[in-house]
Amino acid sequence: MDEIITLCGDNCAVCPRYTAHSNEDLRKAAELWHRVGWRVSIVPAEEMRCTGCSSHKQCTYHLVECTAEHRVEKCSQCGSFPCRKISAMLERSQEYQKKCREVCTEQEYERLAKAFFEKERNLRK
Repeated sequence: MDEIITLCGDNCAVCPRYTAHSNEDLRKAAELWHRVGWRVSIVPAEEMRCTGCSSHKQCTYHLVECTAEHRVEKCSQCGSFPCRKISAMLERSQEYQKKCREVCTEQEYERLAKAFFEKERNLRK
């Protein structure tokens, strides 16, 4: 399977938001994001649609801005890697991973794990 690794180590190729092809897919992703705690409510399909990371988006970890400032495409290319932002992101990711194990089906968990919980390994490739 091809990978699309983001600047922070996520794999878009298996992300339910990024790979959604219909409003139904986006609705299911919105329900999952709400159940996991990534959204406070089930949001409309348009809000769930993902166009990838870019400079016009607000990154939870401020990594889009940071990579632009350091003139690198991915965090692992930065001379400061791993930094406190990466450490905080990985810690937060571990908390989300625990929550996903609790509230997801096995199939949902496996997909989210491939998309979001292999960040460190993906960054070190």
